[in-house]
Amino acid sequence: MISNPVPPSQSSTPTRLVVGISGASGVTYGIRVLDALRELQIESHLVVTRAALLTLSQETDLKPDDLLGRADVTYRLNDVGAAISSGSFRTLGMIVAPCSVRTMSEIATGVTSSLLTRAADVVLKERRPLVLMVRETPLHLGHLRTMTALAEMGATIAPPLPAFYARPDSLEAMVDQSVGRALDLFGLDWSAVRRWNGMRGDQGE
Repeated sequence: MISNPVPPSQSSTPTRLVVGISGASGVTYGIRVLDALRELQIESHLVVTRAALLTLSQETDLKPDDLLGRADVTYRLNDVGAAISSGSFRTLGMIVAPCSVRTMSEIATGVTSSLLTRAADVVLKERRPLVLMVRETPLHLGHLRTMTALAEMGATIAPPLPAFYARPDSLEAMVDQSVGRALDLFGLDWSAVRRWNGMRGDQGE
């Protein structure tokens, strides 16, 4: 007996992405991820650490509600029974922007104490993309070993570094380039990214 095929609308992965924002400097990366997802019409599921809200108050003029209002769905940090804590809740994956060393280390051990790190662990065990925009420098050997462990587990370490070939004319342009390149890893093409099209000028001998 041949069963009826599942309609594409039911078999395809839902267009939703989990976004984590931890307390590292660079909360603007998370903000712009949410803005980009809204522009791309990708459903965003947001979880924010308490330290991230402190960083928000120091690095921007935004209030917590301004940040949370950018997401389609938000979760409390201690809500370990939330949808994103289960692998049966299908997503495109998860991005942590920015990702603190503490958050990175907790994800690497698998001993998760919050919804953010639990959601990341779920993404890893389900073999979905996990992108960590780690914000720390300089890096000691322990940091590097943790990154290696995460890479071996399937995560992508994507520090938000400036791409000068894009000729950024503002801090905002530099942030958007890093965010857009991180979203590339989920197959999402954001218009703010400036693509490399080869060397300029005459390339003759």
